[in-house]
Amino acid sequence: MNKIIQTLCLTTAITASIDAQAFSQETHRRIAIDAVNYMKANPNTTNYAKLLAGASKAGLTIDQFAAALGQGAYDVDDFADTYLCGATTGSCQLAPVWGLGAGIVKYTSYWHFQNHTQGADVHGNDIGGYNYAKLTVWGDIDNMAATWLYGDYLDDGKGGNSAWFGDSTKYNAYGITEKNYRLGGYSTNAMYADFEKMPFQPIDNLGQYWFQQFLTTPTVQTLGFVMHTTDLLQPHHVWTTSALNHSGWETWVNDNYYTEGLNNSALVTTALNNLTPLSPTATDIRPLLTQGARVAYTQGGIVLSSTDSNDRRNVGKIVVPHAIAMVVRVLNRAAERF
Repeated sequence: MNKIIQTLCLTTAITASIDAQAFSQETHRRIAIDAVNYMKANPNTTNYAKLLAGASKAGLTIDQFAAALGQGAYDVDDFADTYLCGATTGSCQLAPVWGLGAGIVKYTSYWHFQNHTQGADVHGNDIGGYNYAKLTVWGDIDNMAATWLYGDYLDDGKGGNSAWFGDSTKYNAYGITEKNYRLGGYSTNAMYADFEKMPFQPIDNLGQYWFQQFLTTPTVQTLGFVMHTTDLLQPHHVWTTSALNHSGWETWVNDNYYTEGLNNSALVTTALNNLTPLSPTATDIRPLLTQGARVAYTQGGIVLSSTDSNDRRNVGKIVVPHAIAMVVRVLNRAAERF
């Protein structure tokens, strides 16, 4: 199949699959803001006083702090940190041609999975990330991406992987992004020589990397980046697929977030009881993030196969409150650092 025909097929499929990138950016923003609002409404059971003190120290009201936190969570999907280079031409791009204007926006989204259908990965993570060759559930978007990107490699700078007609680079994603998310694990650039076999680092490593940056130099922005890990409460990102009603579910959550009361504070309180608090001196938040992911994996799988509103409502009232609760748990710890 030539590239023009592939583009037409992919565009048709993806038009019906807009925003297949986990919770929408706006939902990420809402979850982060709602977590701050929950703490504000429950100062006796959260670390709100220290959070407020930290915001004030930064010259922000608590509402401004919440907005900045939400913006950080929103911005992660817009990172320009992951280029894939064509197997033949070597041309390195942030996104596929067929992704422009659609929901499969940037290759950076492939760092936003934690595959609970598989175990440890080649890097040494207890649970790996997106790897097309290791998927146990998948659909048209996964298949078409792997077809379109067959043999394409992760940009690893000059002198690394190369195409038939050159050794191009625009951003050393292997030496920067992958290295950041490796966290002491094992990687080689050969692992990223072919998209269809790439073992992307899991999203809990992304969250841990940015949490480490926050602990070193506390800023609202880096803390907001951590909060994008609420993708772990999106079932498609722990069952691991870009397809299977991914975009329809995401749109439903965004459209019904308030009308269905998915952010109900009583549900958040219940969810907090299911998530182990971080210690005031914790430096590794990955166990908490993985605990949240297990909730989505064990209780949210139905939304991969069903578009029924009742099924979506039932799952939404589990995963969204747990996402908010997970942010509260991280904020309780982060407040100790301000």
